[in-house]
Amino acid sequence: MRLKNSLHRVLYLLFLPAVFLSSGSSYGQTSSMNSSSPADASVADSLRQLQQQVQQLQAAMQEMKEETGRYRAETVELRRELQATRRQLDTLQGPATAAAFRTADIQGAQETEKNQSDSSSADSKTIDQRMTRLEEDQQLLSAKVDDQYQTKVESGSKYRVKVSGLLLMNVFSNNGYTEHTEIPGVALATTPSTTGGNTGGSFGATFRQSEFGLEVHGPTLMGAKTSGHFMADFIGEFPETVNGSVSGNLHLRTGSVNLDWAHTSIVAGMDGIFFSPLYPTSFASLAIPAFTYSGNLYGWTPQVRIEHRWTSSEYSTITLSGGILDPLTGETPPNEFLRLPGAGESSRQPAYATRLAWSHRVFGRNLTLGAGGYYSRENWGFNRNINGWAANTDWIVPLGQYFTLSGKFYTGRAIGGLGAGIGRSVVFNGSLTDPATIVRGLPSTGGWAQLGFKPLPKLEFNAAAGQDNVTSADVRGFTQTTGYFNADLNRNRSEFVNFIYRPRSNLLFSTEFRTLRTFSVNGPSNRANQLNLIMGVLF
Repeated sequence: MRLKNSLHRVLYLLFLPAVFLSSGSSYGQTSSMNSSSPADASVADSLRQLQQQVQQLQAAMQEMKEETGRYRAETVELRRELQATRRQLDTLQGPATAAAFRTADIQGAQETEKNQSDSSSADSKTIDQRMTRLEEDQQLLSAKVDDQYQTKVESGSKYRVKVSGLLLMNVFSNNGYTEHTEIPGVALATTPSTTGGNTGGSFGATFRQSEFGLEVHGPTLMGAKTSGHFMADFIGEFPETVNGSVSGNLHLRTGSVNLDWAHTSIVAGMDGIFFSPLYPTSFASLAIPAFTYSGNLYGWTPQVRIEHRWTSSEYSTITLSGGILDPLTGETPPNEFLRLPGAGESSRQPAYATRLAWSHRVFGRNLTLGAGGYYSRENWGFNRNINGWAANTDWIVPLGQYFTLSGKFYTGRAIGGLGAGIGRSVVFNGSLTDPATIVRGLPSTGGWAQLGFKPLPKLEFNAAAGQDNVTSADVRGFTQTTGYFNADLNRNRSEFVNFIYRPRSNLLFSTEFRTLRTFSVNGPSNRANQLNLIMGVLF
């Protein structure tokens, strides 16, 4: 505004002498016809006025120069502040923010140079606009820096690390006797001799299904984005201390290193079985997925796999996966401290698996159909070789806007390490150290289905049922097996209903009721059920 007033004054002073000279010229022509003495006095007065106007003009020009100098100094100071802020952001937010700031700095400098070539009034207007824009940018960057302070986890490298997890509290009441009080999967006999006289059930609570995870994003390698993740819970063995049954130790769940291109991924580490990735929805069975031993193939297994994705249309994707896995057979370790090879690892070759899946967008959600296969070679000693295999299919089908039907079906042989066959890969009629002992791979068939209803984004209801079945002829006459359960079990069935309420994105409440029924070829079936109340906080 001051610069604008100065310009108006300069123009006014420049205009006056021109008017004066014009009037003076006319006046001279008129005065030539009059006397000379009044003309001389008038010329002297005009010269004095002109001299005063020139002095005022010089003062105005000097003032304008000073103001222009101040504006240039302010511009230089703004550049210095911008560079200082850029150096601070280089430290706080890394190369990406610094590059963005350098771009903004170059653009600002280019705008400044361009504006300096304009008139003084345009310079003033541009400086005001830049000042306003810089203040807005500084506020935005300050907010981003504050957000980085809240979310960034410091690591030994310059790459971003993200902490995530779930704090989960389960309060449960069991009716009947099961193999696992917290996460029941099989109903066992409730005779006083096997339960210590306690046949009524149990009540308890646990925090051991809480999860803790880390996610790391690394550099780009050969065009692939590198990343890694780690997830653990506390469902491990109990410490030998007073009341140690409610504590539990840290238990490795999954951990992998990923290389991701636009359409291809390589994953190496310990992960879920990729050829059968679908699980029922349950927070009562989080550490061990629901329907394990009653129709759900599951396992956290060391593996290396390759995935390739084709986009067949705007809404459809085809994914082909293949890889090798550690050939686990469901055996309990013979030694607490030393790792000895199981029957699958003794075959001296990995397990092989593949999966083909098709996904299509319907009702705003993904419809997915998948089919997978698995093979492993097992050596139970003395040339007793068993071929373990599985063929499975799974599906997620949206039924309109609110309902979803999902499930899995499988058939196979000697896959107790994946939860099939009620956790048993083989049965045998004697000691494995005896060459005469007969070892039979246990065939099994099973699956589960779940109907989900989600009337609101924060509320969902689920009802599911699953079963694993072994023919009676395959277990009759055999007394020994791998795993925790008796050799004469031939069918295991389970059902649950639950609801899950999420009042906030990081808070959940759930209630689940589950029933179990396990059948044996040598006796009556066993029943059990559980009521589970759940509260969780995600971070």
